[in-house]
Amino acid sequence: MKLSSNALLSKGFRIVPVGLIMLVWMFSPSNILAFQDDQTVDTGFNQYKGEVIDGSSKKPLVFATLSVEGTNISTITNTEGNFILKIPQDITEGTIAVSFLGYKSKTIPLSDLKPNKNKISLLISVTELSGVNINAPKDAAALVRETLARKGDNYFDDPTLMTAFYRETIKKRRKNVSLSEAVVNIYKTPYNSFRKDAVELYKARKSTDYSKLDTVALKLQGGPFNTLYVDIMKYPEHIFAEGSISDYRFTFSRSTRINDKLIYVIKFNQWESIIEPLYKGELFIDVENKTLTSAIYTLNITDKYAAAKLFVRKKPAKVDVWPTEVAYRVDYREKGGKWYYGYSNVLLEFKVNWEDKLFNSVYSMTAEMAVTDWEKNLDGQLPKVRERLKKSIILSDEAVGFSDPDFWGKYNIIEPEKSIESAIKKIQRQLRRARAKNGAAAP
Repeated sequence: MKLSSNALLSKGFRIVPVGLIMLVWMFSPSNILAFQDDQTVDTGFNQYKGEVIDGSSKKPLVFATLSVEGTNISTITNTEGNFILKIPQDITEGTIAVSFLGYKSKTIPLSDLKPNKNKISLLISVTELSGVNINAPKDAAALVRETLARKGDNYFDDPTLMTAFYRETIKKRRKNVSLSEAVVNIYKTPYNSFRKDAVELYKARKSTDYSKLDTVALKLQGGPFNTLYVDIMKYPEHIFAEGSISDYRFTFSRSTRINDKLIYVIKFNQWESIIEPLYKGELFIDVENKTLTSAIYTLNITDKYAAAKLFVRKKPAKVDVWPTEVAYRVDYREKGGKWYYGYSNVLLEFKVNWEDKLFNSVYSMTAEMAVTDWEKNLDGQLPKVRERLKKSIILSDEAVGFSDPDFWGKYNIIEPEKSIESAIKKIQRQLRRARAKNGAAAP
């Protein structure tokens, strides 16, 4: 039996695996910048910066993974191909593994890395067509069903405590309006368990300039859960709810490789007869082991008003808000023959149209989270209820402010893009001026 989106929502399912957009009417907008003076200094690590590029075109490789072999420490490159990797000082020898979908993986001795300006190039992995056709599956939908059914075999089957870095940004066109970042602990339950993951906030900072929001303050509800629920293998109901796989057409697209494994790319899209706003995209499946390694997909927003109802929680009466793009990505990593959630991002782009204004405003909201370390949580303990983040959290309301450049200490983070880095430097300059002014005013 197929369920409509309204029926699914009434049964506790959410069609879109992200939080809701909060639009709040601000009658008296003001320039609000919050700061925190945190002088924590942690020198127990070595830091390495650089970029990962295509060996032929020299173009940056976005979301490439760098990991320290023999450990669970890892990071990813940002949308400009840049990375920052922090390694404890007690790891003096080792190897860095660099991987990217469709490219040959590379290992680099830790001793070869410099503190800055490392340039790592990867070569495209060529897939031999003759090898692809041997014992190739014929039914794309059947392959997807089998992959989802084998999550208990191919993914972590022990409770796991993950350390992750989370960032969300709101932009009005190209200008940063809000920036929130956090280090969180994810209490990940086994993939074959129906228990939900729990998230604990460890450290966070923010900056919000409401004066750029045209009297409307946009807030993203859900915080890290927006990205956590993009983990399709743990939460398949957020995209392929029970019975909804038949609402999609699955077709084989092409093949590629990751870590020398043959990956089939399966395209999916909702049937033309389905009127509910569902998804289209690509699933990257390890054919031999029936494992989902990545997924990239978007929401069907042809009916902009139906799509808007899935996101907008509250807005002024004279304002129309609708999404112009809703996109998701999730990547998994492998260790010891088991796969686990490694990275995900969500992009939401909206138009805000005032009834009495000639021009509309365009806003984009981005949330991304990368697992930077993990360990087995063998006793399966979860944080106390009062210490867990609620799924209704608005991180920009919870975070305490920006701070000094060493705010994150030893924790691996996603290297900021140039626009974010520029915003952070601007905030730090404002903080220094504010401190100098307060010092001059003191008796």
